[in-house]
Amino acid sequence: QMMLSESGGGLVQPGGSLRLSCTASGRTFHSYNMGWFRQAPGKEREFVAGISGSGARIHYADSVKGRFTISRDNYKNTMNLQMNNLKVEDTAVYYCGWLRNYYSEMTASDFASWGQGTQVTVSS
Repeated sequence: QMMLSESGGGLVQPGGSLRLSCTASGRTFHSYNMGWFRQAPGKEREFVAGISGSGARIHYADSVKGRFTISRDNYKNTMNLQMNNLKVEDTAVYYCGWLRNYYSEMTASDFASWGQGTQVTVSS
């Protein structure tokens, strides 16, 4: 079973940037569709971004489109989420996970497993 670990969260002011990283164990990382979802206090889990195993297909939630960029390096078993122009409403725990289904209307329920999460707080 692939193990996932997130890092890179923290406290940032509105308009700032953060880069989240996800490290995966195992030798079959390239065969997994991957992505990020987030959960804010008292709210449902929200799909953020997804990337296919080869990296050829990428999808974003409308709420982050144009501000966040997902990428992966299958040689290093890593995936990143570059977050720019952060807003207060981006505050949440961010999780990386692998997607059991990959299609254009993915939701947080499409994730099969995920890491322990990393806190992102956007506040002035």
